[in-house]
Amino acid sequence: MGVEEQVRNLVVGALTDLAGSGVLPSEVTSVTFSVERPKRPEHGDLATNAALAVQKAAKKPPREIATLLAERLGKEPDIRAVEIAGPGFLNLRLAPAIYQRVLGDVTAAGPAFGRGPAGLGERVLVEFVSANPTGPLLISHGRGAILGDAVATLLEATGHRVTREYYINDFGNQIRLLAASVLAVALGREPPEGGYGKNDYLEDLVAWLQKTSPELIADDKVEELARVCVSRMLDGVPGSKALPGIKKTLASLRIQFDGWYSEESLHRWGRVNAALAELQTRGYLEEREGALFFKSTDEGDDKDRVVKKRDGYFTYFASDIAYHADKINRGYDRLVNVLGADHHGYTARVRGALAALGLPKERFEVVLYQLVNLLRDGKPYKMGKRLGNLVTIEEVVDEIDEAARRKGAGADALRYFYLARRSDTTIDLDIELAKKASMDNPVFYLQYGYARLCSILRRAQEKFGLQVPRHTPALAARLEHPDELAILGRLGRFPAIVAEASALREPHRILFYLQELSQDFQSYFTRLKKDGDTILPLDAQMAEAGWQETWDRPKSEARLLWIEAIRTVYGAGLKLAGITALERMHKLEGEAVAAEAELGFGAEDAEGDPQPQASKKEAEAS
Repeated sequence: MGVEEQVRNLVVGALTDLAGSGVLPSEVTSVTFSVERPKRPEHGDLATNAALAVQKAAKKPPREIATLLAERLGKEPDIRAVEIAGPGFLNLRLAPAIYQRVLGDVTAAGPAFGRGPAGLGERVLVEFVSANPTGPLLISHGRGAILGDAVATLLEATGHRVTREYYINDFGNQIRLLAASVLAVALGREPPEGGYGKNDYLEDLVAWLQKTSPELIADDKVEELARVCVSRMLDGVPGSKALPGIKKTLASLRIQFDGWYSEESLHRWGRVNAALAELQTRGYLEEREGALFFKSTDEGDDKDRVVKKRDGYFTYFASDIAYHADKINRGYDRLVNVLGADHHGYTARVRGALAALGLPKERFEVVLYQLVNLLRDGKPYKMGKRLGNLVTIEEVVDEIDEAARRKGAGADALRYFYLARRSDTTIDLDIELAKKASMDNPVFYLQYGYARLCSILRRAQEKFGLQVPRHTPALAARLEHPDELAILGRLGRFPAIVAEASALREPHRILFYLQELSQDFQSYFTRLKKDGDTILPLDAQMAEAGWQETWDRPKSEARLLWIEAIRTVYGAGLKLAGITALERMHKLEGEAVAAEAELGFGAEDAEGDPQPQASKKEAEAS
């Protein structure tokens, strides 16, 4: 339980005591109030507005209520001091024990710390990516893919039963144009109007078709050819770098879908006609100038929407109506769509259609994300090796992997850059920055923070034979440094951060938390070195006779347990973001030597890779 939650319970207990003794009415126990850190540290560790929040129910002035609460709270062993401020705020100074208890909570939960009980929440369907299967996934698609996966992961972490689904737009004019474009490349024709010109991935697709299904090209079987083309877009052309397949690309970002839903199947099984027939019966369809309109303005949309064009073809929106109705009919409590910012009007449109069908429109929500600007050395970068002015996810991931000499480095970089900002802000993704093995690269810095904790634990074992001890209250009581207590307070807030990020669909909150945790530890580490109060004995100290007698071994053990708790929470946060928790890191680039030394790493070896090297003096400081 976090420090804030512990204090909240103490305040609730005080209100309950006051109500039980007749000093305050019983209604005060059901009032909501806040417990938060003051903006200025000198005002205390935590503050609460409880006295102001309950004044109406209590029918007393807030300062009088604050005085009553202060008297009760002042008797609690976890509260060192209570001060009344302003109209009735309570500033609280806390005893170390309230922080130290967090260590036991983290240790007991392990990697599950921060997660809610599984399976007790809603059944949620998260639909994301759903890019037209007419080419490889581009770097712009990557943001929706990673954001959608992170939102789904957060929902799972807070107890919801989540299904990840990709909606395959395999019906309509766009797919017919793809097949016609393939035929044009194969037969040396001009591409159809609005189609796809000759490029690497179409040439690879044509070569594969000529080898495996030449009859589809020879006989101009457009419909059958279109279905085969869609399957190759999803599964890829064997050996093709230009067309590895949407599924493989997503897997390279560590994204796996539970379901792939075909738009064509909605028409084949009559679900679109059934949905439109229901709307017709309910009076929501109207024919105008040969087209069929859904009267979405009746449900709050800004204009009515075409569902069937004059040429008899259905619109995408007609499929969407049937698709989202089917989602609810499959028993989902919540439908979350992750879409680009250009879909800002989509929520009202779909909700209107669901309401018109008599379905609960409040179950549907949309998470919007802004564009990605690709940069190289801070300048716009628009050229791709395979697609002219289009850059694929493969290109960027492969380039970063190669620079880092580690498979997965590209996925880590994209996940960081796409999740480190609010989804409603535009992202500048600098390829050269993402490739750097230096503190300038924020994903490198983030992973370095985790590796550093691992390095300290390894050194403790290898040099002193110290394992991370089992938690005991007595051991936790050895953690008295203000920074140690403050970091325990931050660890205790992790479950609330996860719950908030999940509820608001804002994965960036997890990365903000990890950045602050890493900075807190760095500040602590630097302060210890200045004070000569190191986590483990220095080499110079060990050179003196009888150094074991002066070494406070229990204190070192307590700090190792504390570091293990930080590592546990840090790793849990990285896992939520889908970023690799590296226990060892590659050697820093030359311009980051000073930052490397500041981190205090000792020499490491991992499968022959070069590792961070610090000076003997700096290595001792760990």
